[in-house]
Amino acid sequence: MTAQRSSKLIFAPATNKSIHQAEQYTKGTLERSQLSSSPFVQFHAWFSAAQSASVHQPETVCLSTAHLPSGRVSSRYVYLKELDERGFVIYSNWGTSRKAEDVASNPQAALAFWWHEQERQVRVEGPVERLSASESQSYYGLRARGSKIGAWASAQSTVLPEEEGGRDVLDQRVKNVEKRFEGVEDIRVPEFWGGLRILPEVVEFWQGRESRLHDRFRYKRNDEGGTAWDIERLSP
Repeated sequence: MTAQRSSKLIFAPATNKSIHQAEQYTKGTLERSQLSSSPFVQFHAWFSAAQSASVHQPETVCLSTAHLPSGRVSSRYVYLKELDERGFVIYSNWGTSRKAEDVASNPQAALAFWWHEQERQVRVEGPVERLSASESQSYYGLRARGSKIGAWASAQSTVLPEEEGGRDVLDQRVKNVEKRFEGVEDIRVPEFWGGLRILPEVVEFWQGRESRLHDRFRYKRNDEGGTAWDIERLSP
């Protein structure tokens, strides 16, 4: 066993390094009777509880997309910025980013929230839609000026060759945009930047339990585009 482990850079990581066993989750349970009939109401309740419990940036979420026809999946962390009766909204560059390429070929996405302090996860799956420019402007107008400038300056995910200046190229682009909008108080949202709404068809709520025997409940739409949901308990 020692010889086999020696070739592994990581093997059975654990809080207690002497026993190589995963941390036990003991902070809560989840029963069907505790759930709202609406996944949106249920998510809002859990999100509010996470905020009250001082969970660090509970809006942080892993967004996963897949490109077609290759099927290659990519993931990144973004911020949830809005929740309404239609879905979950994040904001990003939709002109040059990897996620933009994925969504253009396959307008589907998945979200995964992890709130360690409460030993909870929420998973979301469904098709996506772009927000209108006016909707995106409503949020964009709230951003810090530097973030607005950055959205204009960065061709997200494109290469900055070191032989051409690397970071210096980006910094110069920022300076150019700052000059362009000098004296402009209300900077408009770029046409290539804005909101993306994930329209959930599946939402899962996960509460950690001991011995990896977690409580899992999945909401599934039972009528396309409607408001009725089936709720099922899943095996851990």
